[in-house]
Amino acid sequence: MFETIVALATAPIKSALSIIRLSGDDVLDVVSKCCSKDLRDIKERTILYASIVDKGEKIDDVVLLVYKGPKSFTGEDSVEIICHGSPLISKQIVEVCMQNGARMATNGEFSSRAFMHNKIDLVQAEAINDVINATTKEAKKLNLLSLDGKTSELLKPIKTRLADILSLIEVNIDYPEYEDIEVANKDKVVAVSNELVEKIDLLIADGQKAQIINEGVKVAIVGKPNVGKSSLLNAFLGEDRAIVTEVAGTTRDVIEGHVNIDGVVLHLYDTAGIHESNDRIESIGIEKSKKTINDADVVIVVLDGSNELDDEDKRILEYTKELHPIVVYNKADISSQDGRLSISALNNNIEPLIKKIKEVIGLDEISFSKPALNNARQIGLLKKAKEAILKAKQDAENDLTIDLVSVSLLEAYTAILEILGEANQMDLAKEIFSRFCVGK
Repeated sequence: MFETIVALATAPIKSALSIIRLSGDDVLDVVSKCCSKDLRDIKERTILYASIVDKGEKIDDVVLLVYKGPKSFTGEDSVEIICHGSPLISKQIVEVCMQNGARMATNGEFSSRAFMHNKIDLVQAEAINDVINATTKEAKKLNLLSLDGKTSELLKPIKTRLADILSLIEVNIDYPEYEDIEVANKDKVVAVSNELVEKIDLLIADGQKAQIINEGVKVAIVGKPNVGKSSLLNAFLGEDRAIVTEVAGTTRDVIEGHVNIDGVVLHLYDTAGIHESNDRIESIGIEKSKKTINDADVVIVVLDGSNELDDEDKRILEYTKELHPIVVYNKADISSQDGRLSISALNNNIEPLIKKIKEVIGLDEISFSKPALNNARQIGLLKKAKEAILKAKQDAENDLTIDLVSVSLLEAYTAILEILGEANQMDLAKEIFSRFCVGK
């Protein structure tokens, strides 16, 4: 039996209306005890106008939306109480519901129950939270595709193919005497493995692009002091976030800013100039800069276009070369040369750099409208499935017995089930739902 849970589903602030959500096997009985109308005999979705009362005293006149399971979000009988948007009224209604048998919902418990009742899978459940937390229209659109189940559909051909080959192996092992059964041999496993790896590679590539749209890109702005890093940050943001002076070493800590460039959020980090310093505070800032650089997705090395490269510039280029940085020459208003990426941060002329960043990120128009697995958990499990399939292929090519080959294929199949939440993943699901709002 699923006990009745209750929570405020709207923000706990003064507003025109508030919504209190309840769900559970005895929810109609719980609400009837504190309502001017009896809901127990309701057999289908219904809207009612009533009053919520506590010991005969009216709390508020409300609209009740009654949903009969399994035709509800959670799959259970559910009630939404729409009241006036007073935090006091909302609090009183939640309290009277709890006095009559409900308990306060935990984070994400409504969505968790929808998952447990097979109304949504784990990809859809994660998409609920991602839609709420989306910071761009493009990210919201992408997550709505997952919420609609379109992303989960991408996994079904892989899941089915793995199930087919595992079933075939099982039949070959259990019923070797039957001659009319397709043989699960080395060639069959290798062919299926190649087919699946190709499909998974496409999903991983699309997923990494979707992850960028969903989470943004960390961009570290690097260079020696006084080359215009802070001016570049300000040009990106369109405001004076960082202090700009002619004194070298003005920036002594990492300064952050965020900007939306054509649907992708750039998380910008203006780092302290990297150079040798005996100043203890400045040295701490330089160490933080190095950590920021190593954690970044894109590194921009800013050089002074009005001067020749010196030893400090060369050291920075050497330090960052394995990160494949975008090298940009600032102060193009003073001096500019053909054949190199030049900007003038002071004059807000940074379009060439923006174009280069978009090129490095590698997104196209299709990326913004294509369903894709888009978080670290999902992509990590895809990679795990790929590794297991490659292991099965290698085992088959090394002529291991088919039952040993099937161990890796089963590991891949389990990883796909884990993405959807169809494996024994209740502990993981609990962790995921704990990140949700209470009323979700």
